[in-house]
Amino acid sequence: MNFDLNKAHCYYFNELCKIPHGSTNEEAISDYFVEFAKKHNLDFYRDDIYNVIIYKPGSKGYENSDPLILQGHSDMVCEANKSANFDFTKDPLKLYVDDEGWLHADGTTLGADDGMGIAYMLAILADEDLPHPPLECIFTVQEEIGLIGALHLDPSKISAKRMICLDGGGEIETCISTAGGTQVTSDIKGNIVSNNKKTYSLFVSGLSGGHSGSEISKEKGNANKLAVRLIKNLDCPVNIVSIEGGLKENAIPRECELVFATDSEFMSKFEKDVEDIKVELEFSDNGFKAEIKEIEQADKCFDDASSKKIIDFIYLLPNGLIARSMAIPGLTLTSLNTGIIETNDDHVVITSSLRSAVDSGIKDLVLQIRTLASLFTDINITTSSEYPGWNYVPVSPLRDKLAVIVLEKSGKELIKEAVHAGNECGVFSSYGVKDIVSYGAISKYVHTPDEKLDLASFDRSYDILTTLIKECK
Repeated sequence: MNFDLNKAHCYYFNELCKIPHGSTNEEAISDYFVEFAKKHNLDFYRDDIYNVIIYKPGSKGYENSDPLILQGHSDMVCEANKSANFDFTKDPLKLYVDDEGWLHADGTTLGADDGMGIAYMLAILADEDLPHPPLECIFTVQEEIGLIGALHLDPSKISAKRMICLDGGGEIETCISTAGGTQVTSDIKGNIVSNNKKTYSLFVSGLSGGHSGSEISKEKGNANKLAVRLIKNLDCPVNIVSIEGGLKENAIPRECELVFATDSEFMSKFEKDVEDIKVELEFSDNGFKAEIKEIEQADKCFDDASSKKIIDFIYLLPNGLIARSMAIPGLTLTSLNTGIIETNDDHVVITSSLRSAVDSGIKDLVLQIRTLASLFTDINITTSSEYPGWNYVPVSPLRDKLAVIVLEKSGKELIKEAVHAGNECGVFSSYGVKDIVSYGAISKYVHTPDEKLDLASFDRSYDILTTLIKECK
């Protein structure tokens, strides 16, 4: 399967991959959307954080049809293997197609989440032959860090009451409900002292990571939690120098480096603990590796009390699958991902992504974290980026149309799934959009450098999408 740039949706996906567009770095890609709108003589709106809406009048015979929103997010999760030596602020993605027809980016995330939806919208806007109702194509920003763009959008710029969210996947699947969420920052202040002990680097790697919503139920290893657990289990005096782990709060961290100082002997205990964890992760994350090596002696470190506080707080911090739904088999109800740990001078800052299908689940987790922090001194807890869930709506003409088209095109029934991930459907529902359906092609391993897009599905899904748009007269 070739990545055929003569196909409009493939061409625009390739164009997107040339432009850096990580979360909060969307100005350049929004410029591209604006220039696209001008080139095609389409009205547009851009706000102060680079959300863009492009408006296209209905085609002949559809001029008076009810308008339709097509929506996707322009930012991507920026994760790279350390060996990739990649700068997401300036480097274009390096695309290749494997022998089975999957599109990849070499050593990095591909950004099919949600580049495929953005490419579909651009292809549809550029198509002069496709019959369609009036379109409001909404390109939101900062979705991956808390739906910030959608929450910031001016609802008065939207008139449509029906929407196809293109931040979906599965080709014959559609999402019918999503989780809400919030971000919790735990800021631990410590005391820095001079260090005269040997210094070591503990590096946890080899974990598969993944989306902290859809993958959290698979009991994958969290590099941040495992690194702290290994240090806690050394059962000897240690002083923390620094902890750096994870890249995104909504991606399960694959790697973590914890630098510490000690004069104690610990290696035999460490090696035993590593083997124990390998057994625990044998069937869920069997690439786990951890190694300790002596490095140049650090000049400074956290004092004994601060080091104990940092280790104990992170060790006790809730993480992973918290509760399953008893109503929908296999659905995660509530979760927490300890996504990022950073050391800034005398502070260690932990950023966690909380999700739940019920508001009380999130409130309870936040209370647990605040209660844990209250047992220590100088730990500040803040919440941000709260976003609503999307509750199931039993009556959906768009979903009914999609089901008919999927059956006609594939011979298969449309699969309707509730998911633990968050998307912007809940936000747009709060803006008065009544009929919402999500859709997209098959992709795998989102939010990791192993992310890949099925090109045959990318083609077939575009055919289904354009057929659905034709039916929206």
